[in-house]
Amino acid sequence: MSTSQVVKPDHASQRKHFIFTDEHDQLRETIRRWAINEVLPHAAEWEQTTFPDSIIKRMGELGFLGLDKPVEYGGQGGDYYSSLVLAEELTYGESGGLAMGIAVQTDMAMPPILAFGTEQQKQQWVTPAIAGEKILCLGITEPDAGSDVAGIKTRAVYDEANDEYVINGSKTYITNGLRADLIVLVTKTDPDVGYDGFTLFLVPMDLPGVIREKKLEKLGMHASDTALLAFQDVHVPASAVLGQVGKGFYHIMWELQGERLIGAAGSVAGAQHVFDKTLKYAKERKAFGRSIGSFQVTRHKFAEMATKIELARSMVYTTAWRFQNGDYPVREISMAKLNAARIAVEVADECIQIHGGAGYMQEYGIERAWRDLRINRIGAGTDEVLLEVIGRSYDL
Repeated sequence: MSTSQVVKPDHASQRKHFIFTDEHDQLRETIRRWAINEVLPHAAEWEQTTFPDSIIKRMGELGFLGLDKPVEYGGQGGDYYSSLVLAEELTYGESGGLAMGIAVQTDMAMPPILAFGTEQQKQQWVTPAIAGEKILCLGITEPDAGSDVAGIKTRAVYDEANDEYVINGSKTYITNGLRADLIVLVTKTDPDVGYDGFTLFLVPMDLPGVIREKKLEKLGMHASDTALLAFQDVHVPASAVLGQVGKGFYHIMWELQGERLIGAAGSVAGAQHVFDKTLKYAKERKAFGRSIGSFQVTRHKFAEMATKIELARSMVYTTAWRFQNGDYPVREISMAKLNAARIAVEVADECIQIHGGAGYMQEYGIERAWRDLRINRIGAGTDEVLLEVIGRSYDL
């Protein structure tokens, strides 16, 4: 073989994975351009004010809220990979709070309604949610029950005479809780039968007795609203039950799998974005007469981070392929989410270190990336819970 025939490495070539088509690439470019033009200029402001409801309406108009949702409810009818593209490209807006609020709408609250809801429930809530006209939230966590879903105390008691349920309880750490029109609420309908005693309800947030008690202050994700909610003698008709009475625990456990995989994709994309920003900084920042990126200690930091990001991305995409093709790979989804969340936080922390004092300043947005990414090791399944899921999957 002659020297001219030797294939040389092309490190600048565009990344391409087999799960994505040209249509996905076009969608990716569209969302990225929109995020840079319509989200990024407001990201710093929204850290103080939270994002406006109008941005959800705008995303609905653009078709971003129903990329993988059925066309009969206003969705685009795309595959699961299109939802990964949205999660990845929203990072270019540099507003983790917006990305989280949108994920609750599209990948946490909508899927159980589509999977278990009646036709009337889908038309009433999914159709306007996809259009950005209604905002959804999901109510699982309580002041005394988080990872231990079985410890939920919010009660829904059936009133046979009026064919309705009366709900009492509280929920906390509810993303979109201050702005939502509807909450997909996890309740206990029978306290004596364990996991068979939970039921989901679709509860309009303007009903008497639904109280938005408090906006909660957080370490990161400042652009999103997070609420403490109370439910005091809230009356809902029996038709508000989502799915089957007594099967709510199983319904919500199913929902968590898609949510975790989207979270994993967002974690990898967040890590990649802060990596890219830091790489640019390292090439421009001079110390001791040369760019800080040219020092071996820094160069090796980037090599380590890049390797970990690529490994995390590969696992997310491979697991997404299985999920799209009908598998239910709970073990691998748990692994992907656990690994991606850890890598994202590790990369963000290393990027702060490479920036030095500048990384600790708000001006560069690196500290915000760390604060925003940190929730991924807690939300949708803590590291500890996921390790338990993985461990038990081996009959341990």
